[in-house]
Amino acid sequence: MAVTRDDSSEIAFFDVETTVPFRPGQGFAILEFGAVLVCPRKLVELRSYSTLVRPADLSLISSLSVRCNGITKDAVVAAPTFADIADVVYDLLHGRIWAGHNIVRFDCARIREAFADINRPAPEPKGTIDSLALLTQKFGRRAGDMKMASLATYFGLGQQTHRSLDDVRMNIEVLKYCATVLFLESSLPDIFTENSWVSPNATTRSRSNGINSMEQTGQNGSTPSSSVKVGIYPVSPTSDNMIEEDHSMRSPVTPKTEEQTGSTSQECSTSLGYERSYSCSDFLEPDDISISSISVSLAPFYRGTQKIQILYQNCPLQLRCTCLKVRFGISTKFVDHAGRPRLSFVVDASPSLCRILDTTDGLAKRLSVDSGSSSEWRPTVTRKPGYYNSPTVRLHLPTVADGEITRWATEIYHKDSSATQGLVFSRFDIVELDSLFTPGNLIDAYFSLDAYDYQQNAGIRLRAKKLIVHSS
Repeated sequence: MAVTRDDSSEIAFFDVETTVPFRPGQGFAILEFGAVLVCPRKLVELRSYSTLVRPADLSLISSLSVRCNGITKDAVVAAPTFADIADVVYDLLHGRIWAGHNIVRFDCARIREAFADINRPAPEPKGTIDSLALLTQKFGRRAGDMKMASLATYFGLGQQTHRSLDDVRMNIEVLKYCATVLFLESSLPDIFTENSWVSPNATTRSRSNGINSMEQTGQNGSTPSSSVKVGIYPVSPTSDNMIEEDHSMRSPVTPKTEEQTGSTSQECSTSLGYERSYSCSDFLEPDDISISSISVSLAPFYRGTQKIQILYQNCPLQLRCTCLKVRFGISTKFVDHAGRPRLSFVVDASPSLCRILDTTDGLAKRLSVDSGSSSEWRPTVTRKPGYYNSPTVRLHLPTVADGEITRWATEIYHKDSSATQGLVFSRFDIVELDSLFTPGNLIDAYFSLDAYDYQQNAGIRLRAKKLIVHSS
């Protein structure tokens, strides 16, 4: 019987246990679903639901899967299928705030896949709270890798069982403990946080400040203020050349898009026009850069946190590359909380660009580790087996939201033999973009190097500020 919804402002903490894929291309199958509805004002449990789920193919439950969560074939053979419980799951989740540990990358995706498998629309959240990202940002890495088991051990809450309802309730308790500690620390910050690697006195700095910081410091190579330069790492001749694929990062708390929390106000529309046009002098060509003048530092970022800043001669490094060939067109693999694609495309990387990006990767990775991060570093340059001499990089197109309207934050121009003209997009239309960034097309790209550390993944994202598409 479906659960009757009383108040969509309730927070739905949920967790799924799944099979573990053991063959390339194999997906996940849900074995257990558990949810607890919580009052956001009192943090008390209002109701709960939990059930084992029988997958369509029992052979997916391998010994590896059993070792992970203890759920065997015998345990689920008499359990309902996901189709049998779909109404209950939908009524529990749809229109509520979703919460859980690492749910943005895992649990949310599994729920949507399960509904797609039975040809039904998936529930949609009012907002999403991922406690892994939230606690990593607010609580720091005091509990090591910040996995649920590590947090439970840190607070003495016992062992994680890897069963849905138990994990949900442990998640809620961990949040209560973390909130209490942070509340106490805020009362006497000079005492409680004096040994924290994130300074309690760090001022909030939005990404818009970072984007404009070159203008603020000027083009004369003057050193930023001491409050920004926490520790500069000079270039090392032994910088690692890392060859793994770049991964995207999602926002930890998502009533708004990631780009909104720290983006510029650039818009591409007929009514608003371009609020800023980037000067070519703000960007450097890879061949003009001296490796020895590249450095990295920790800079105040968002609500007392810090992020890695990549510098050239003590100014934020921004690059200009001409005639880049598009290798793969617009990707819509990742989406934000509202279901809007987070867009990117892949271009071939020249040796000089690879030299710069490999260097910044090595420096930033070293600073990340020294700052206490245990996240896996994702290199900026992709070199796939068999194609090592054909490296690529991914350029990201940030977006900004204006009420219900979402627009590209990247300035996009079209260039032919006679002129270069700005392109105007009246709506969020991927088809328009896809027709521009087709494989083989040449583009001139102006982009920043923005470091990220989110949900155990860290790296440098290339954010396109301005793109000039050549005529085919």
